[in-house]
Amino acid sequence: MRNALVVGGSGFIGQHLVHLLLSRGYRVTVYDRAPRRHHVNAEDVFQYVQGELGNQALLREHLAGIDVVYHLACTTIPKTSNEEPAFDVESNVVPSIGLLAECVQAGVGRVVFVSSGGTVYGIPKDLPVREDHLTMPICSYGITKLMIEHYLALFRHLYGLRYSIIRPSNPYGEGQNYYGQQGAVTVFLGRIAMGQPIEIWGDGSVVRDYFYVGDLAQACLQAAETEIPDLVANVGSGQGLSLRELLTVIRESIGIEFAVHYSEARPFDVPYLVLDIDRARRLLSWEPQVPMTDGIQRTWEWVCRHVHAEDSQP
Repeated sequence: MRNALVVGGSGFIGQHLVHLLLSRGYRVTVYDRAPRRHHVNAEDVFQYVQGELGNQALLREHLAGIDVVYHLACTTIPKTSNEEPAFDVESNVVPSIGLLAECVQAGVGRVVFVSSGGTVYGIPKDLPVREDHLTMPICSYGITKLMIEHYLALFRHLYGLRYSIIRPSNPYGEGQNYYGQQGAVTVFLGRIAMGQPIEIWGDGSVVRDYFYVGDLAQACLQAAETEIPDLVANVGSGQGLSLRELLTVIRESIGIEFAVHYSEARPFDVPYLVLDIDRARRLLSWEPQVPMTDGIQRTWEWVCRHVHAEDSQP
């Protein structure tokens, strides 16, 4: 049995990864700043530790015997990161360095870091975007993700720490915050379920690469089991959709009409981004498995259940 520590395991991506790891026979410890949530309550299968990423002493207690650490934690999103870049660095980069130091001391076999394929490259010069593309982020979020990537490479050079970096495009699915400011698919579905118009920044021409979160969890699992000591791989659908095209797919998937409001474009939004996922195909034998219509239907059913449950509360 392999032992995994999932930092940020109570979040959107983390919950899907935790369930997948458990189904594959891993003994999982979830480490998260949030209190235990309903989807991580199986005390007889794994531990739940509430703590901050920067609490090295607490991390140290739970890293003994761990084979792989998944680093999913982040305190900011692209939209808010430019408002306080210093906070972005202090709350994400500095604690991540502490985590890596503790992993070295504990003899952890590998760290899998979920970076950001949507922000580390900046405005693409070539499409689809390969892993060796120039990295020039235009938001603090992307800069901090890239900084952590570089520290992983440094710790590999200095201490031999093995790592895998996954750069996802735009995941969506159950468990994502439909009240949030990122995650277009789930946020749009949330607004439809609540009878509210969809809000789009710009004219709807922004192109992104959307894929189902379960496929991202599978990529993370396979990234931990590779023999490559310093893997960096994009994951996504490999295909781009404009926001207007996304609206069409949503209409076709759920069979409901909805209103759309357009507002001024945001300066940190890259106009067009589609990732080249050939490296993940070749080196991880990974392919996205869930068609977008199926993923949207699963997410829609989950959103509707939760919206209706909220409406029924006194």
